[in-house]
Amino acid sequence: MAKKKKQSSNQLEIQNAAKTLFANIRFMSVDDPIKSIVITSSVPNEGKSTVSVNLAQAIATSGKQVLLVEADMRRRSLATMLGVRPSAGLYAVLTDAAPLNVAVTGTATPNLHFLDTEPNIPNPADLISSKRFGRLVRTLEERYDYVIFDMPPVGTFVDAAILSTLVDATVMVVRPNLTKRAELTGAYEQLQKANANVIGVCATFVEGSGSEYYYAYYTNSGERVKPESAAGGSGVPAAAMASGSRGGRGGSPEPSARSQTPYGGMSQRGARR
Repeated sequence: MAKKKKQSSNQLEIQNAAKTLFANIRFMSVDDPIKSIVITSSVPNEGKSTVSVNLAQAIATSGKQVLLVEADMRRRSLATMLGVRPSAGLYAVLTDAAPLNVAVTGTATPNLHFLDTEPNIPNPADLISSKRFGRLVRTLEERYDYVIFDMPPVGTFVDAAILSTLVDATVMVVRPNLTKRAELTGAYEQLQKANANVIGVCATFVEGSGSEYYYAYYTNSGERVKPESAAGGSGVPAAAMASGSRGGRGGSPEPSARSQTPYGGMSQRGARR
């Protein structure tokens, strides 16, 4: 029974973190909303795909139409995570082998749509650099409230730096105690050279802040559970946004997550290009 409560608390904390991440993104540019977002990291295994999925789910549950795009053409993972098997993918759309409405598939989450990519695509960087890919990005922005591109790490491939020039914003995923400072700053500098709008850092595998206690408080009338780390030891990434500047209309509340810069020295820009 205790294990089941622990799992429920873990999932609740992850969902709340994803909602906070989405809130920070929305408040960064109220007058000129961010619609298209690249999610990337500096090195592999930092949890960027999990962040992409959870962010997309948070956006969808808010009532917005969101498209999650598998843009990591070398290491696909989103279809398995979402439990879907699309009949066509990104390459088929770009080569006119399949129309966009056929390639895009629904998911178990209402309002969350998915565009996969085929395996073994040659020269992904050249494909992303093409005019046809740029036109596709504009089309997706017109059709959906939000478009999220899950990209390979910046420190490994140039794909994310290229695509960052076509979208409104880029979020870097960082796993503390895994990523080296030089790797993180090197990846950020590469994005800066591409003139990417890096709006913040999303920390993963972070110690929980005791949400299990609050979960028990709201769901159990008589029993209280000892506060413990909801993320520690679970192996499930818990995302926390380190945001850039935020704007809002008069009286609008700001997201509760405070601005921070892990590893120091990383500037952040909240305004859209």
